[in-house]
Amino acid sequence: MSEDAQDVVLIVEDEPSILMVLSHFLADKGYRVLQAENGEQAFEILASKPHLDMMITDFRLPGGISGVQIAEPAVKLRPDLKVIFISGYAQEVRETDSPITRKAPILDKPFDLDELQEIMRKMLS
Repeated sequence: MSEDAQDVVLIVEDEPSILMVLSHFLADKGYRVLQAENGEQAFEILASKPHLDMMITDFRLPGGISGVQIAEPAVKLRPDLKVIFISGYAQEVRETDSPITRKAPILDKPFDLDELQEIMRKMLS
């Protein structure tokens, strides 16, 4: 990431403390961070923001929608969008057998923030 360009990252996470930690960490690393606490907010952001580089999404979200159900249409609309799944139930993410879960990294909660940043850096370079 160059000094003058900020990568835009959407974080979809329903746990306020995790959302806050991730948002602050990534903003401190120079990313422009957008936040959604559920699928509805995520879809609103995806519909209204013309530019997103990456989405980091929890798998289990309130309202009966999963991170996979957000990521699949998002990537169809934005083929260049990079996706990372974070979950305390990583095996459930893999078991969805969605094409996106075969390509996207899946980080088991709790995970190391430096590991997340390294994965992001590789995906966005």
